[in-house]
Amino acid sequence: MNHRGWLVTVAGLVLNLALGVLYAWSMFSKQLSETVEAGGFGWSKTTATLPYTCAIAFFAVMMIPAGRFQDRMGPRIVATVGAILCGLGLIVASFGSADSIWPVILGFGVMAGTGIGLGYAAATPAAVKWFGPEKKGLITGIVVAGFGLAPVYIAPLSRSLLAAYGISRSFLIFGVVFLVVATTAAQFMFNPRQNDAGADSKSKASSEKPGEDRTWSEMLRTPAFWTLYAQYACGATAGLMIIGHMAKIVSVQSEGAIQTGFLFVAVLAIFNAAGRVLAGVASDFIGRNATMIIVFLAQAITLFFFSQFTTVTAFLIGSALIGFNYGSCLSLFPATAADLWGTRHLGLNYGILFTAWGVGGVFGPMLAGTIADATGSYSTAYQVASGLLIVAAVLAAIHLFTKRAAARQSPAPSGS
Repeated sequence: MNHRGWLVTVAGLVLNLALGVLYAWSMFSKQLSETVEAGGFGWSKTTATLPYTCAIAFFAVMMIPAGRFQDRMGPRIVATVGAILCGLGLIVASFGSADSIWPVILGFGVMAGTGIGLGYAAATPAAVKWFGPEKKGLITGIVVAGFGLAPVYIAPLSRSLLAAYGISRSFLIFGVVFLVVATTAAQFMFNPRQNDAGADSKSKASSEKPGEDRTWSEMLRTPAFWTLYAQYACGATAGLMIIGHMAKIVSVQSEGAIQTGFLFVAVLAIFNAAGRVLAGVASDFIGRNATMIIVFLAQAITLFFFSQFTTVTAFLIGSALIGFNYGSCLSLFPATAADLWGTRHLGLNYGILFTAWGVGGVFGPMLAGTIADATGSYSTAYQVASGLLIVAAVLAAIHLFTKRAAARQSPAPSGS
């Protein structure tokens, strides 16, 4: 067993557990939109979404330079800088108030968003480089599972801190804690030596063949990149429309105004993490495109009926399905990038592809918030999200059938 590779994998998991504070914004957003008398800042749903949207934008944009730095300088330096920025950003956000949104935008949106992008860009490529192609889905799933699993502890912790200390001091506490934890985890991130890369490769079960290493410019010239980009953007937009508003959705849509929105955020997070691992493993055997089609269609069906969910049981099931299918995408796309364009330039290549997630992150939460403010419900947002997922499923199916047709037309190897 490649012990060093697994050490990097676990370090990446822990780092993402800290950086996953991004997905806890649902709890803060709900509190920010409460009245000042109720302990909030009295912001509208749209205003309360701005720091989150800004963080996603900087997260996605920073993945490109972070990927290049990671490929050239190694993951430890990049991850360390990211961890420090994330912690300091949360501390800066603690200076926000009912009359001032800018400290929250600068701290959570710009600084923490940038730090998350740096740390996230370093974790997955570093871990994947230690293993062979038959484990890309598994390793990717384990590392990114930390990011999805983070709200399991952050959601109830946020609720307790917000109730006991208010918004500003909660930001401060999170900043100090994550500054220490994330910086420590970053010290265990390192790339393998050339002769160690893929040292744990034993099984040949993978249905995906390793791709030839391609630079970012070569990647952009392939039709597969643009179809994959569109799929990622559609899937991210649909998922983040709901995830960023889950606590508020429960309070608005539930019978009897269920007050335990944090519970559904936590359930969503658990299945978010599970989807990343299980979809990654499944894709190692049945293929990335086939797994994507299943995930996109399952998510589209769930969202189509989501407006009818009003009970605790219904929200538990809905949160689990939303989390699982959305989380699956976060392991399928980096694994697919490694399959198609190799691992040598994976940091930069996936950083560029990841901007599709940023597109979804910018438009998804803002679109859902705007629709809710205008109509008083999220029903239209669900239908829009469902339609985007159907588009993504069609694109994945076209790519799958095209690849299979090309394989049938390829001449058989000599001697076969």
